[in-house]
Amino acid sequence: MKGWETIEFLVDKHRNFYFMEMNTRIQVEHPITEQVIDYDLIREQILLAAGTPISGINYYPKLHSIECRINAEDPYADFRPSPGKITGLNIPGGHGVRVDTHVYSGYTIPSNYDSMIAKLITTAQTREEAIAKMRRALEEFYIEGVKTTIPFHRQLMDNEDYLAGNYTTKFMEDFVMDRKYDNH
Repeated sequence: MKGWETIEFLVDKHRNFYFMEMNTRIQVEHPITEQVIDYDLIREQILLAAGTPISGINYYPKLHSIECRINAEDPYADFRPSPGKITGLNIPGGHGVRVDTHVYSGYTIPSNYDSMIAKLITTAQTREEAIAKMRRALEEFYIEGVKTTIPFHRQLMDNEDYLAGNYTTKFMEDFVMDRKYDNH
């Protein structure tokens, strides 16, 4: 193995870990790792491909980050895809807010490809501060012309179980969308 590998596990209620898979490529979630260790993994991967040896330094998380994938999907209709033209767009910013995206006002979300619009990442000293930043960023993130997962993420940031860290892979089975979060 030459570079980064992502190893995924499931954890049960007794804190037993079960191996799921290993990916020998940079994962789509890599911004979280970059943010919490303050290190550009894509730059390092390019240098590695060019023959520069990796540093061998162990990096440890110093911060807390949260990523919300903003997709062109309707959370009020079982996350049905919502292709179409983005007619208005406001992307949030500020300290500890990162948005990785390719879209712009006038961009058309195609119906036959991935519906991801952006990855919204917030970073702070604590999980609670990262959640507070995410709430603000989601309030400021405005996309007109297509339905998005923004209302879902806004509701998630207020969910008591999520806030307490009390959730499992079955979390969405009982999750019910509330229309009060659809005010954009």
